[in-house]
Amino acid sequence: MKTVGILGGMGPEATILLMQRVMAAVPARDDADHVPLLVHQNPQVPSRIKALIEGTGEDPGPTLARMARDLAAGGAQALAMPCNTAHHYAPAVRAATDLPFLDMLDLTATHLAGAGARHIGMLASPATRRAGVFDAPFAAHGLTPVFLPDDTALLSVIRAVKAGEALDTLRPRLRAEAEILLAEGADHLLVACTELSLMTDALPTQYRQNTDSLDCLTAAIVTFARG
Repeated sequence: MKTVGILGGMGPEATILLMQRVMAAVPARDDADHVPLLVHQNPQVPSRIKALIEGTGEDPGPTLARMARDLAAGGAQALAMPCNTAHHYAPAVRAATDLPFLDMLDLTATHLAGAGARHIGMLASPATRRAGVFDAPFAAHGLTPVFLPDDTALLSVIRAVKAGEALDTLRPRLRAEAEILLAEGADHLLVACTELSLMTDALPTQYRQNTDSLDCLTAAIVTFARG
């Protein structure tokens, strides 16, 4: 079994959710059957929102590169990062070590194309849109992103998750944003913010399919570790 290093803390609860999903994905009968994870839970990674939206924040790239080197030194055999927006800084992570990087964006685009999706409703941070992190993976698979006309309300939901607001109060707000994306022509909803991965049960399922990018990363981690 191979060890996967996790660049975490963006946010902390989303990193824990990834660990839970990896554990649940393995049909284990004993402790040793589970995937070994080396988790760098670093909530002090500079804010991606401040850097990419507000233009006032510190560059997260150097911090992520140091985390990658720490994980490599600790024995990780591959790296993964459960934050869609932070993949804007994936080149810094890749350059920091020789380890394979399990790219959540590429994995997600491959899954969406295989599912027959074409117009992808993006439940994502505005920073993800502004940085264009999905542009290249989507273009490679003939996928078209569908963004909210105004993503202010969705950003407020993401901030509320980070602030620890009760998820039950946020689920209706997330569902409302999803309904707008469907009305805008999305044939498939994508949860592309790992804070929102905590509330995928709030999404409408009677009309379209849904995908969570965190699930795509989970599957790749398990496949690599057990391969």
